[in-house]
Amino acid sequence: MTDTENGQERLGVEIPRRGVDRQTLLDRLRALQAGDVRWREHKVFGLVYKHSDAHTEFLKEAHGLYFSENGLNPMAFKSLQQLEREVVRMCAALFHGGDGMAGCMTSGGTESLLLTVLAYRNHARRTRPWVRRPEIVVPESVHTAFIKAGECFGVRIVKTPCGQDYAADVREMERRITARTILLVGSAPCYPYGVLDPIAELGDLAARRGLPLHVDACLGGFFLPWLGDLGRETPPFDFRVPGVTSLSADIHKYGYAAKGASLLLYRSPAVFADQVFADVDWCGGAYGGATLAGTRPGGPIAAAWAALHALGREGYVENARTILEAAGRLIEGVRAVPGLCVLGNPVIGVVAVGATDPAVRMYAVADLLEARGWHINRLQKPESLQVILNAGHAAVIDPLLADLREAVGHVRAHPDAAFEGSAPMYGLIANMPLRRVVRKNLVAIFTKMHTVGEPGPEEAGEEEQDPVAVPPAVLWLMRTRARIARLFAARRGD
Repeated sequence: MTDTENGQERLGVEIPRRGVDRQTLLDRLRALQAGDVRWREHKVFGLVYKHSDAHTEFLKEAHGLYFSENGLNPMAFKSLQQLEREVVRMCAALFHGGDGMAGCMTSGGTESLLLTVLAYRNHARRTRPWVRRPEIVVPESVHTAFIKAGECFGVRIVKTPCGQDYAADVREMERRITARTILLVGSAPCYPYGVLDPIAELGDLAARRGLPLHVDACLGGFFLPWLGDLGRETPPFDFRVPGVTSLSADIHKYGYAAKGASLLLYRSPAVFADQVFADVDWCGGAYGGATLAGTRPGGPIAAAWAALHALGREGYVENARTILEAAGRLIEGVRAVPGLCVLGNPVIGVVAVGATDPAVRMYAVADLLEARGWHINRLQKPESLQVILNAGHAAVIDPLLADLREAVGHVRAHPDAAFEGSAPMYGLIANMPLRRVVRKNLVAIFTKMHTVGEPGPEEAGEEEQDPVAVPPAVLWLMRTRARIARLFAARRGD
């Protein structure tokens, strides 16, 4: 751990008695960053959405202009209120809503979805007070933030199986509707597979059953609108569908704003009003707000406003063109690898890669790719990998495919690779039938990460850095079971 100049206090252990040289602190931050994933080399898929170096520097400048401003009080910072209103107005037009709608900016997709559940729960309490245990019907591919929102606000989230194309199954969703249902949800597209749910059909269902429909376009909201300009018409997913009553979209994803910028729109201001918190009896004065946060940083609002204007429709279309071309090369390359497949029909730069050959264990493939510097997302149901592309990834498709082909060949030739590295842990998590045990372990991991006194990455030894390692006895049983299965398969001639 780096010492300060007086040699007594250590950085990150206690607040120093005297201020530390600022250059020392900046050097320390850069040294810590060196251990993070290599997103600047386009080795990361998701997490970071970058348009270009020039655009990033522009965002920093716009963000810096509002570094200290606070959106908590729109009367004090009227410019922030105007910027947010203009973002909402522009996006309402983009999603074919227009005048008469209501909306706000939030800190991200999770907050947008939390507020969605809160608003419709409160709306149901006001208009259907007899519903004591409200339910929201969603496809199982819906973002897990809905599950989090259900836990926070006492709403049961009813998950329904997707179809073979990994899109929402409208019939299955209708079967789950009860007298307690207060909302239906569809994704445009879903996060795991990049597949667009049948929003028009869900809108018809919602209208027929007298229910609202929320479209989670957090991932694709600032990508799908440009596909028509590229000759790739997609089914309507926004307020063109009469049954759609609200929509969320992350500007800090494919809108290329600074992080901390999402959007939430409602067709009816009356429903939006059910999201607003107001307390008129507090001794600190009347207090209200439309989001979960009190203090709201001004920087993300200003940077989102700036990004939408700076890139413009032509900039977004060209970016989408580059990404779709890269996605096409990736999909073609994946399908050319024996034993691999693409899950569903992805509509944007999101590709989920699965295996048709049971000998190809995708979590083992992911470990081998990570050993070569690729940060790969792992999915379950089925065991698969996920790639979220940005324009910069166009330069790395060929080396990624080359490493993927080599990794698949290695895993096929070495079946026990599925029981090395982190692969058995991911396999155990995905396939263990006792989901409460998996959840308990996951909670314990995050609790340990946030407990004072627990060793961090630098203090921990190599073994201690892996808090989710599979116990040796369990690993032995997994390996033995797999070998017996392979033995019987060989005897059957499979």
